Amino acid sequence: MRAAAQTSAGPTGPTEEGEDATVRMSLFDHLAELRTRLFKVTIAVLVLGAVSLVFARPIFGFLMQPVLDALPPDARSLIYTSGIEEINVLMKVGLYVGVFLATPVLLWQLWGFVAPGLYDTERRMAAPFVLSGTVAFVLGLAFCYFAILPPMFSFLLNEPDAVAVETRLDHALQQEGDALRYARLGAWERAGQLAREASASLTASGEGQIDPSTGQAVVPARSVEVGGRLEGFARLFDAASAGLGETARPRLLQVLDKRVEAGAAHAAAAHDAAAIALDEAAALLGGAAGRGEIISQLWSLEKELAGGRAAHDALNWTRPMLTMKEQLSLVLLMMLAFGVIFELPLVMTVLGAVGLVSSSFLFRYQRHAFVVCVILAAVLTPTGDVVNLSLMAVPMMLCYELGVFGVWLMERKRRNSPDDAEPDEGASTAA
Repeated sequence: MRAAAQTSAGPTGPTEEGEDATVRMSLFDHLAELRTRLFKVTIAVLVLGAVSLVFARPIFGFLMQPVLDALPPDARSLIYTSGIEEINVLMKVGLYVGVFLATPVLLWQLWGFVAPGLYDTERRMAAPFVLSGTVAFVLGLAFCYFAILPPMFSFLLNEPDAVAVETRLDHALQQEGDALRYARLGAWERAGQLAREASASLTASGEGQIDPSTGQAVVPARSVEVGGRLEGFARLFDAASAGLGETARPRLLQVLDKRVEAGAAHAAAAHDAAAIALDEAAALLGGAAGRGEIISQLWSLEKELAGGRAAHDALNWTRPMLTMKEQLSLVLLMMLAFGVIFELPLVMTVLGAVGLVSSSFLFRYQRHAFVVCVILAAVLTPTGDVVNLSLMAVPMMLCYELGVFGVWLMERKRRNSPDDAEPDEGASTAA
């Protein structure tokens, strides 16, 4: 009996060791297969990235367009701080474009890796998996580029109050230029009408000249404002004196003397005295031109423009100086994040197909998942406003819900197909 027991026990040990060795070998086989598939994906990324290097500069310009659109018209450029930064940026563009273009290859290799753990009917869904995954990734990139990046950079690079003032100033400056042209041609009535319209527009913009940090009205620097008046008076003088004859020459010289006096006072930091001298010069100019009322209206417009520009400078006292490397990293991070987010339903469905998650589990922890989505959105979003945070958090929540629905559909399909055999069922039966 003992011998029999020993005999029967003898084979038991080696058999268990053989089974352990088989398990270990199976694990090593899976790791080897994973390494092979990762190697294929890497080769695809390198090949597509090398091809993308040919078009790296126009692709970089396309990626940076939301950044440039948010900058002021006279400062739409990016800088580089080292001699090789531009080359490194273009190489990075090529590499990331290779990653984006290799998405179908990555999804195909991923499906090939998990396919042995699926039912026979599910294995035939390789093409829909790769196609839907690629489309979802592209939709994520497009959503980020067109819906997230423009408002995000507009918020980061612009002060809303300064933008409102600048818009009105630009329009008023155009009207001022046209009014002076009419005056130069002798159409004084039309010049006065444009001056009144521009003044009314600037007066209505007073509510925009508020410092958002204090809530108080912006008090522009007096030196900047008076300097703007000096420039505006020079333009007014040139336009008003263009059609005057020699008889007005002595009075025009008096006007110039007053402007020189105002300039000297401004240089000596006597800004109030300079402002008074400019008002007197404007009154003299109106008498010399014989259009005192219209010259007064034009001069009022020039003073309001000078004050508006000074207030705009007081609001917009910071200037962005953006580097190519930092902006590219930010844009690529945001686009890659949204591409992965839009892949979430597909990934969750695959995890449900291999039995790692269930729809009941995902639905049970739905509230926790929403909290995680908000936290991730707050971390990934560089702005602190609610709009951009919602633009990232809401798609994440919707993708999570779609993933739960996909897992539920997969489970329902399996329940309705009880005849499908497990992948390893035949092997175990044969054994």
